[in-house]
Amino acid sequence: MTRTARRTRRTLQAAGAGAAALLALSACSSSGDDSSAATSDSSASASSASGDKPSGTVTVFAAASLKESFTTLGEKFEKAHPGTKVTFSFGGSDSLAASITGGAPADVFASASPKTMKIVTDAGDAAGPPAAFVRNQLEIATLPGNPDKIASLADLTRSGLKVVLCDRTVPCGAAAQKALDAGKLTLKPVSYEQDVKAALTKVELKEADAAVVYTTDVHAAGGKVEGVEFPESAKAVNEYPIVRLKDTHNADTAEAFIALVRSAEGQKVLTEAGFLKP
Repeated sequence: MTRTARRTRRTLQAAGAGAAALLALSACSSSGDDSSAATSDSSASASSASGDKPSGTVTVFAAASLKESFTTLGEKFEKAHPGTKVTFSFGGSDSLAASITGGAPADVFASASPKTMKIVTDAGDAAGPPAAFVRNQLEIATLPGNPDKIASLADLTRSGLKVVLCDRTVPCGAAAQKALDAGKLTLKPVSYEQDVKAALTKVELKEADAAVVYTTDVHAAGGKVEGVEFPESAKAVNEYPIVRLKDTHNADTAEAFIALVRSAEGQKVLTEAGFLKP
C-alpha cells in the first residue's frame, strides 16, 4: 500500500611471482563470501588478504547514491589505518565505468547495478569477480510537505506536474523505467539527469515538483524533501557490486577498503543510510 512518509536524516601491484598470488587472493575476497566479511573487521580482512599493512592512497569510483555512506566509511578507514587516504569519484555508474575502461586511474569500482559493472568486467579491467554488497530501492522525492499530494507513482503522470528522472542509461533511470513498466505507466519528465544526486537536487532547489530517486537519497536529504513509497519499486530493486580493479597501484589498500565495505561495520553504516542487505 502506498504511503507518504517524511524521512529523517540517518545518518602494487606486487612484483614477480607475488602478483599471481595476490590476484588469486583478491578474486577470493570478491567472490561473495558474506560470512567471512560479516565476521571480520577491515584490518583483519586486509591482513588475511595480503599480509601487508594498508598504506598510501586508494582511489574509489562509486555510484552517486553511495556518496554519504562511502564518505563515512572512508573516514573510518583512514582512522583505522593511519597513513592511508581514500579519495572518491562519485557519479553515474555508466560514466564511471566508461572512465575506467578508458584508462582513468582507479583502484576500486562500486556500481549501482550489475549491468554497469559488466562494462568493466567485460573489458577485462576487474581483478576478479565482483561481489554484491547492498541493494537499493526507489522512492519518490517531493517538496517538503508534499504540496502536490503525490501518493503514488501514477500521480506523477498528472498534467502540469514537473517530474525529473535519471537518464535511462544510469541505474536509477533504468530502475525507474522498470517500475513505470510494472505499473503500465507512461511518464514524460521535464528533464533526464546524469545521476541520482542531480535529480534530487532539482527538487531541493524547487526546480521540479518530484523526482524518482533511491530511498537512501531521500534519507540523506533529510528535511529538504519528503519521501513517498510506491509498490512498483519492489519490481526494480538494484543490486550494488564492488570490485578491485586490475590496474590498481595499491592492491593491498584497495582490498582492505572493500573488506571494510563488506564487513559488519560497513554494513551497519550502509543499512543505517537506508540500503538493503544483499
